[in-house]
Amino acid sequence: MAGGGSAAGKGDAPSVRIVVAGDAKTGKSSLILTAATDTYPPNVPPVLPPTRLPDDIYPDKVPVTIIDTSSSPENRGKLVEELKKADAVVLTYACDKPATLDRLSTFWLPELRRLEVRVPVVVVGCMLDKRDEQYPVSLEQVMSPIMQQFREIETCIECSAFRHIQIPEVFYYAQKAVLHPTAPLFDQEAQTLKPRCVRALKRIFILCDLDRDGALSDAELNDFQVKCFNAPLQPSEIVGVKRVVQEKLQEGVNEQGLTLTGFLFLHALFIEKGRLETTWTVLRKFGYNNEIRLSEDQLPPPIKRHPDQSVELTNDALDFLRRIFFTFDIDGDGALRSNELDDLFSTAPENPWSDAPYKDAAEKDALGGLSVDGFLSEWALMTLLDPIYSVENLIYIGYAGDPSSAIRLTRRRRLDRKKQQSDRNVYQCFVFGPKEAGKSAILNSFIGRPFPEEYQSTTGDQYAVNVVDLGGAKKSLVLREIPEDEVKKLLSSKDALADCDIAIFVHDSSHEASWKRAADLLVDVASHGEATGYEMPCLIVAAKDDLEPYLTEIQDSTRVSQDLGIEAPIPISTKLGDFSNLFRRIVNAAEHPHLSIPETEAGRSRKQYHRLVNRSLMFVSVGAAVAVVGLAAYRVYAARKNASS
Repeated sequence: MAGGGSAAGKGDAPSVRIVVAGDAKTGKSSLILTAATDTYPPNVPPVLPPTRLPDDIYPDKVPVTIIDTSSSPENRGKLVEELKKADAVVLTYACDKPATLDRLSTFWLPELRRLEVRVPVVVVGCMLDKRDEQYPVSLEQVMSPIMQQFREIETCIECSAFRHIQIPEVFYYAQKAVLHPTAPLFDQEAQTLKPRCVRALKRIFILCDLDRDGALSDAELNDFQVKCFNAPLQPSEIVGVKRVVQEKLQEGVNEQGLTLTGFLFLHALFIEKGRLETTWTVLRKFGYNNEIRLSEDQLPPPIKRHPDQSVELTNDALDFLRRIFFTFDIDGDGALRSNELDDLFSTAPENPWSDAPYKDAAEKDALGGLSVDGFLSEWALMTLLDPIYSVENLIYIGYAGDPSSAIRLTRRRRLDRKKQQSDRNVYQCFVFGPKEAGKSAILNSFIGRPFPEEYQSTTGDQYAVNVVDLGGAKKSLVLREIPEDEVKKLLSSKDALADCDIAIFVHDSSHEASWKRAADLLVDVASHGEATGYEMPCLIVAAKDDLEPYLTEIQDSTRVSQDLGIEAPIPISTKLGDFSNLFRRIVNAAEHPHLSIPETEAGRSRKQYHRLVNRSLMFVSVGAAVAVVGLAAYRVYAARKNASS
């Protein structure tokens, strides 16, 4: 939610900042002054300073600050600034001036969207006392089409500052829209709970169902009530709650107690009756914010790390994920089908793998199922790219340990090179190469996708992740394809290669131009690594080995690999399924980060220069030491000579 205030779910000390906007002479300042002083002001200044309402004016006792605005063109900048800091916006029109009502849908509401002010809006008709009573107007009739078009409108109300009609209610509804918004919870049109709300309430139900029998017993209901509202339920109240549910929904209650269906029905009932604060209290007690995601205080703090450190799941988290996998593999076939995966993530805001870069990044079987290795591979990728998001989803699906115990920080790659070994379990390989070299085909084959007959250009980063068995030890390998057009942009950043454990450079061995471009890319990347201190092992991959190589391909690529001091090119054919143990060789090279690091001419010259400088410094140091020793010897000699004379 946009805004500079600290409304509920945004900070430790909640407060609500309400900005009042609308056409000139629609009663903005009179509305604010009457609400703050409970007195109609005879004289009103053009624009009021920020006005704070008494803290105890509303039941939530949350401080409310009201910001008055001017609609004049010269104050446009100030208006925009205030709107962007708002927690809620009150839009005014004059009940006796229909044109000001029309302006809401033709200017004000579209303008809020254009400014990307995504906060609740309360529409207020002011000066109700001035409307001609001979022409009665139904507020619902007038506002219904506008509310259909602009869903951000939380509520509409008419008031009169002069006659003190519904003045406190205006800002109560605005505050309530911030603290207890309807939009995240309830679909007004369909009259149903929204999917994300259902998922959060399902997770809360499961957490409270301690005996895992699929229903909340009287004791479990009472514990839930105490946790959320600090007060127990009387036995008669529990009976009453269950009776209300059972009368409307037979399956909402069974012999064991209140079912999930009944629990969800109760919350829909609360919301329909305007008691949104009940559902919001429950959600916030279980750590949810206004977006119905876990708030930051439920998650590990931001991870402080060097650019060449990565984050991996711990053994505790991996053991938990294996157990979860087999719990949700209902048919016991060793794979999670889409429906089983949806069930597993049904307590998360959404399936985190339904979009790029996670969608279709791991190997699936012929029926679209994820094996346990594929399942763990997806988690490895998510933890590598967004560790906090990974932990957040672990919690949603039931990880009960300390969130920080789910992840570990790896050693710096710079230290790995010095120690000549890596202890990582997840390696990231950047896949470079010109267009049509066969990069995507390598990623596809790594996760079992069939070889495509027609070439398709890759736009944006693509990932493929799988487990590589090194003869007992299993490592996760992440392949990240870097489109040729994106290389220049990538290398414009100093830390571009910091999270790259190893790079491969793919070329079409049947085209000389493809090889030359791959060689240029290799030198560019190696030079960047040398200049930034993020050198990494590199391998050359000669793809399309099933085609006739160009005349001097083998000599050219072998000479370059020897000049750079890296392994000879690896010939592969994805079409024939011949990979020359490519993926195992990638992981082996990554495990020995001091080997296969290319050395360019510039890098070699730089090293020779540093050696010369260090040698010169060494000579200077030795010379200085000799001079010191000589001076000391002379002083001893002089002292002895003086003593003898």
